[in-house]
Amino acid sequence: MNQANMTPEKELRCLEKLVGLNMLEKMLCSFSKSTGLKAILVDTRGNTLVSTDHEIKDCSFCRKIRSDSSGMRKCQRSYAQACTEAAKYGEPYIFRCHAGLIMWSAPIVLNEYVFSIICGQVLMWEPEDYFLEEIEEMVKGLNVDVSAVKWAAAQLEVMSSDKVQAASDLLFIVANQIMKSGMIVLEQRRNITAQQARLAEEIQARKRSEVAMRTIESRAFSINSLDKEHELKSLVRNGKKRAAHQVLENLLVDIIEINSEQIDTVKTRVVELVVIISRAAVDGGADLSVILQQNSLFYLELLKITKTEEICLWARGMLETFMNQDINKDQKNILAIQKAAEYIQKNFRNKLTIEDISQVVYLSPCYVSRIFKQSLGCTLMEYLTHVRIEEAKTMLKDPKYNVMQVAEESGFEDPAYFTRVFKKIEGITPSRFKQYAL
Repeated sequence: MNQANMTPEKELRCLEKLVGLNMLEKMLCSFSKSTGLKAILVDTRGNTLVSTDHEIKDCSFCRKIRSDSSGMRKCQRSYAQACTEAAKYGEPYIFRCHAGLIMWSAPIVLNEYVFSIICGQVLMWEPEDYFLEEIEEMVKGLNVDVSAVKWAAAQLEVMSSDKVQAASDLLFIVANQIMKSGMIVLEQRRNITAQQARLAEEIQARKRSEVAMRTIESRAFSINSLDKEHELKSLVRNGKKRAAHQVLENLLVDIIEINSEQIDTVKTRVVELVVIISRAAVDGGADLSVILQQNSLFYLELLKITKTEEICLWARGMLETFMNQDINKDQKNILAIQKAAEYIQKNFRNKLTIEDISQVVYLSPCYVSRIFKQSLGCTLMEYLTHVRIEEAKTMLKDPKYNVMQVAEESGFEDPAYFTRVFKKIEGITPSRFKQYAL
């Protein structure tokens, strides 16, 4: 809905959802107490939405001007213009109101909504005769006591330019804090909306698929969920975040599709996922005591959630927390060794160096060589040679390959070197091995 078409009541409800009126009032009151200045929150039409009247009243001068409906409308127009100008430049806007008082406006922009905090009601100089004469001209047409207005003007607080600027800077800090709180809520809503769109799309896609044989589908569904849970556990253990998030969302679709109207059942199934993910995190090297403590906090948080979409977003954050846990050094070494071994098994036909392998596991060549030797009892190059020899043995059993082809295909550039290495490991030459194998 366009803000220009919203009533002040609807704008207040919007603020309540984004920031919370209690927090707004508390921040404005704290500002007023610390500066001695009245603060209000207005919209782009100059309507006052939140005020600190209960802490600091309008000055006597402003009360007399506002006592007339025409004066009130002029104040409202001043506020509307100040709100617009502050939002346009994105910084505090110091201005003179229609009655000549110095005031400040700090913008608050929340998505498509624009508001402003306004405070002031001071002068930057002692009231001079010309100012008092201007008051006579200003109040013409207003049903007010001119003498009383002049007297009230003479009582106005005078602030130096330094204090005016300091108060303006402080007001901007308050406005920024309010915007930050509101944007956090907006971001969470956008995340929930985006995730729900993905989940809804997946649910709709499944509804368009075959629906026959319900009993068989139900059994297959359970088996499929178990497979996904096993896959999720493996992905968490190996630190594969993106793939783990995808599998988790697929599981959430499974859970919602069956239990969409039973939030307690949804929570129970999500608790099972918490157990699976936390155990996988421990298997991946996370500290058990930290994980147990985090689990306790997660269960308390989950109990307070009342909407299915919020459970889904919470589950995503839960997975992220577990996968961001630090793993211990020994476990890191094991993972590095596994990754190095897998890289060798996939690339043994290429010319590999220790530097190539160390780059894959993000460790120094010396360090990865040492932990590999300590763990497997052989060096990286020895492991590479054994992998190549095992591949060569498989190929030698195939009649269509000769010894030279086997040497080349298994990663040995020199057939003579291949023969020497093969005999050293297997005790016979490749040619003799091929004869026996065939």
